[in-house]
Amino acid sequence: MNETHSPAAPEAEVVPHDDHDHDVSKHVNKYLLVGAVLLVFTLLTVFLSYVNFGSHKANMAIGMLVATFKAGLVAAIFMHLSSERKLIYRVLIFTFFFVFALFWLTYLHWYDPVIR
Repeated sequence: MNETHSPAAPEAEVVPHDDHDHDVSKHVNKYLLVGAVLLVFTLLTVFLSYVNFGSHKANMAIGMLVATFKAGLVAAIFMHLSSERKLIYRVLIFTFFFVFALFWLTYLHWYDPVIR
């Protein structure tokens, strides 16, 4: 049996990467900051739920504005959409207009006097 053995590669010396550690800590600090902002806006949402803005629609609009900000923050930071290419923004804009159109059609149907 003719087996050929290649010489074992010398063990590579492990050198710590200080840049990698610094880069990770920068991201962790950013995630902790975003988490703190989300916590503050959650508390703001709870506080605003006890405030009367005049009508139920106004209360819902204020609550949806805060929720939209929080959802955008999660999408931009935790889903890494802030570093995406332009194509993803085109798809998101199309999705936004499509959802808006569906909501608008539902609104028109809800207040249509012919159907009632």
